Amino acid sequence: MQAWVTDVGAGGTCDLGLSLACESCIDRLFTLGPAGCPIPGCGKNLRKLAFTPQTFEDLGVEKEVAVRRRIAREFNKRREEFRDLRSYNDYLEEVEDITFNLINDIDLPNTEARIQRNRAENTASIELNNQREELYAQSLKEQEDADRREREHRADELRREEETERAEREKGKREIIDKLETSHKDAFKVVAKSRASALKRASARTTSTQTQSNAKLLRSRAAQSTIVPDVPHVPFTDNYSAYEDKFSLKVGGYSDFMSEAVRKDREGIMRGGGYKVEEAWERAIRCGVASLDLPPLSESIDVDILMNPA
Repeated sequence: MQAWVTDVGAGGTCDLGLSLACESCIDRLFTLGPAGCPIPGCGKNLRKLAFTPQTFEDLGVEKEVAVRRRIAREFNKRREEFRDLRSYNDYLEEVEDITFNLINDIDLPNTEARIQRNRAENTASIELNNQREELYAQSLKEQEDADRREREHRADELRREEETERAEREKGKREIIDKLETSHKDAFKVVAKSRASALKRASARTTSTQTQSNAKLLRSRAAQSTIVPDVPHVPFTDNYSAYEDKFSLKVGGYSDFMSEAVRKDREGIMRGGGYKVEEAWERAIRCGVASLDLPPLSESIDVDILMNPA
């Protein structure tokens, strides 16, 4: 028989903990309206709507889950609602303290007062965040339903493709038999030609199916995509310098034997990827100029260590 317990989130918990009763007892006791708790010594009025089916065998786990579900609806502020991370962590710690007190029946009057005070001070925020959670749960459910329909559609398409391939194979076998009966050509050539034609048709059918699947996937992704804000790029904010004002390239180039083959390449084969000798010269000179800003080495550094690093 299914056991039912009082829902903490509905405010139906008795003073002695979760009320446990069978479904027939709940119908008998609470059909006519609110009635006293069936646990001796409690005396708190309960309603039929306050009972939910028991999920866990351990009533302690059942109570903790119910308490956390209730607190999640009452204390649902987000990180962006706080000025810094410390304030948010303090808020989470307070929520966990309240949860712990409700689970272990510690200072229940003051704990309930804290919950009521938070509800009075943050009614608008609580309702807004609850609506956000409902919208998120609804969108998640719709996404799951869309994924399920897509899986079912793919399974149907796969089943139809298998039936089509099976019919094509049977048709090919019949065509081969008919040609062998009516043709005077070599049997091996007839069979090879028929198989080549069947393979060509199967390849065309597979390509068409893949093209349609890719088009559907792109359409579904475009429909599900959300507008991502284009955050402006923030360049270097430090005192970065590329030393452009400290050097200039020599007009006419340099006597550089390393790039002689590139400069003599009249057809431009070696510069086909966009390579420019001037960029290599500029990079080398820039590194040399940048090294001038390095402080001199200390005299205490061992020369042997510099010449023979480990």
